[in-house]
Amino acid sequence: MSRSGMDFGSGMFENSGMNIPRYWAEHRIQEKRDGRQVTVRRWGWSDQSDDAARALAEIRCKEAMARVWSGEKLSRREKAETYGNGDGMPIREELVKAFPHAAITRNRYGALCLNTPRVLFADVDGSYRDPLRVPPWGCAGLMLAGVLLGVLMKSLWLGALVGIGLPFLWFKVNEAVRKRRHPRLLEQAKAEGLASIRAFSEANPDWHIRIYETVAGYRLLAMHGVFDPRDEATGSMLHAMNSDPRFVRLCALQNCFRARISPKYWRMGYRPAESLPKSKWPFPDKDLPRREKWIEGYDRLSPGFASCRFVERLGSPQVHPEAEEIRRIHDEYCRSDSSLPLA
Repeated sequence: MSRSGMDFGSGMFENSGMNIPRYWAEHRIQEKRDGRQVTVRRWGWSDQSDDAARALAEIRCKEAMARVWSGEKLSRREKAETYGNGDGMPIREELVKAFPHAAITRNRYGALCLNTPRVLFADVDGSYRDPLRVPPWGCAGLMLAGVLLGVLMKSLWLGALVGIGLPFLWFKVNEAVRKRRHPRLLEQAKAEGLASIRAFSEANPDWHIRIYETVAGYRLLAMHGVFDPRDEATGSMLHAMNSDPRFVRLCALQNCFRARISPKYWRMGYRPAESLPKSKWPFPDKDLPRREKWIEGYDRLSPGFASCRFVERLGSPQVHPEAEEIRRIHDEYCRSDSSLPLA
């Protein structure tokens, strides 16, 4: 099975270095030895052709099968993880549009993402703990207390009532308090995040940083130069900006930086009768009509929302031409200069 992305034209992605393949294929092999049957599935990818993707899938499948027969505990089928996996497989996302120094993909929940090999983005989300939050071991303790009480009182019903009722009651109380305090806590976390961004700018005055507000925090766009996503210095800078560690890993894996440029559907209140299929790119033929219908509805509603809002620029006035090109694409898709509600 294989499916390629859109036709980008010759040379559009040449020398970009981004690990966002155009072609994907899955291969399956099954072997039986000494009464034991093993089935292995692996994906292959390529920026050249379907045949190259199938060839890589077959090679990876044979390698995985050999490792299984050697006694290694190995997943028989690869997980389609959001932030890539540990075996070097890029994220499987549909390529929607290409530019000389960028590509737009559609992620697992239908939003568009801007991927660029050298222009640095960093999302800095506000972090805070929910009030009255109980860790899993705390819930287990409440349940154990119910069991002990039931044994002591010789009442199965009382034990079940306390063991199940207390965690449920705690959850409901926490949910009510969280909803009431969430706006204030988020605003406080965002203020702390903005202060840390300004502190970073003061410590790095040669940086030109554009700051955008998002629902959960802020997005930074570096305008003064270009960066290598796999360079350790770049990773250190992203960590210094308090960027999501998963995002830092993803940058290195795909050899590009990344920013969501269309709204999250649940924040728009988009709840069609048929939900988005759970399958990932390349999509099975049976899912295509339902997916296309979902995307059509999403695209009709999304122009009423912004993905981020420009706040201010800090530091050096220097502007790199490639960064300016990406900024224009980003700001247009995000509607960052509008007063539309953030989603």
